[in-house]
Amino acid sequence: MASYIHVPSAVQAIPKVHLTVDQQDVEAGSRRLMKEVRPHWDPAQVKLKVFTNGITNKLVACYVGDSLDDVVLVRVYGNKTELFVDRENELKSFHVLHAHGCAPRLYCTFQNGLCYKFMEGSALDPEHVRNPSVFRFLTGVPAHQELEQELAWMKKHLSSLGSPIVLCHNDLLCKNIIYNEKEGHVRFIDYEYAGYNYQAFDIGNHFNEFAGVNEVDYSLYPAKNVQLQWLKSYLEALKEYKGLGTDVTDKEVEVLYFQVNLFALASHFFWGLWALIQSRYSIIDFDFLGYAVVRFRQYFKMKPEVMNLKLPE
Repeated sequence: MASYIHVPSAVQAIPKVHLTVDQQDVEAGSRRLMKEVRPHWDPAQVKLKVFTNGITNKLVACYVGDSLDDVVLVRVYGNKTELFVDRENELKSFHVLHAHGCAPRLYCTFQNGLCYKFMEGSALDPEHVRNPSVFRFLTGVPAHQELEQELAWMKKHLSSLGSPIVLCHNDLLCKNIIYNEKEGHVRFIDYEYAGYNYQAFDIGNHFNEFAGVNEVDYSLYPAKNVQLQWLKSYLEALKEYKGLGTDVTDKEVEVLYFQVNLFALASHFFWGLWALIQSRYSIIDFDFLGYAVVRFRQYFKMKPEVMNLKLPE
């Protein structure tokens, strides 16, 4: 998938620091990195803030003084995440999104992570993504054989829905969306899973994330009226960007609603498998196996409901 992402020719090469950060001591590794990334900083004055809400990687903010003007984020990849994350693809996505003003500056990569610029704003919570003033800017584990059967079913049915292939984030959970209220915009972070995919998958995945991660509550999955409002705003913004005006028909919205809710199944399936792999290799303190159970249960609960949906005539 990575080979299809076109990186602008004007993009400068990113320095590679030949250093590996110990996951058990990310603070010491971050301080060593700052000697390379910010050599003018006094090591004795460097402050660190370790973020604890990530379940794939470890993240540390490095800065001096009290200003947020120059904060370097150090992201240390989770153990064995290369099994399901294409790191070359992630860097290409980072470059493309930065070139279009949608991502922060990337300072360097290192053996098991990368450093990039902190973006001021607030990481969203599930209640925030339901707010129209924000989303207008967004424009028991089954057996192996059963999983194979479900995968075959999805390949057959979802590929025939007519959803266009676009560059997707593929992991639009709330904390990966930064809302800058002062500037009036949102930006996206963490491009590990970014790549070309079905448009409806990215939106369906985002709707699934309304339920949260640590305390999952699928009663927060957006109701149809909320989805239709969101999807209408999305299609209006998309048409305006393409120079096609802003008129969106009810049928266009209903078609996208149909596609999105079917692809939401693929989102549950993907993250269920992801959690099973994480439960085997990750050293992060999170109940990955329990999360896999939650996602697969929701998949099988949601499947008969969405199969009853009909395309508008």
